Amino acid sequence: MTAIGRPRGFDADEALQAAMLVFWRQGYEGASLADLTGAMGITKTSMYAAFGNKEELFRKALARYSDGPASYALRAVEQPTAREVAAAFLTGSVNTTTQPGGPAGCLGVQGSLAAGGSAEPAREILAEWRNDGRRLLETRFRRAVDEGDLPAGTDAARLALVVMTIGFGIAVQAASGVGRADLQGIADTALRHWPLV
Repeated sequence: MTAIGRPRGFDADEALQAAMLVFWRQGYEGASLADLTGAMGITKTSMYAAFGNKEELFRKALARYSDGPASYALRAVEQPTAREVAAAFLTGSVNTTTQPGGPAGCLGVQGSLAAGGSAEPAREILAEWRNDGRRLLETRFRRAVDEGDLPAGTDAARLALVVMTIGFGIAVQAASGVGRADLQGIADTALRHWPLV
């Protein structure tokens, strides 16, 4: 007979959502274990048992962010034209980084930019996350070149980097308090110069 463990006394999905919001607001290093467990409504022992250490919890929170607030990137690359991809990506960045009642800015940008040595794993995780997003756009823009939607000779890698840089710049400005309308205006202004490279 197999021993049955005690049932978990909390909703793991809600706890992970709470952890994601703490990391989003405070960054990796700024989020103490007390902040995390307090927001999650669990003990440190329960956190370690359910999610692993802080780095593992951060990875899971970032995955949740990717599947939730940052999922606009995956929806953007499904748009029929490269310009619509860029527009959907930039508008998604504006909307995600300025959600009413939510943290301003982007977890993927702010999570570890201003952090000490103990946050090195988070810095590496987020750099890879940002690079994955850039490669996603690059692949889509290469397809647009192949299909004739973008001019032959368009540098898809450079275009992806430009779109990502504008998107992440929007996130930084949102974290600084710039409002949604102004940030959407920036995205719209950038797109008037399409294809940007």
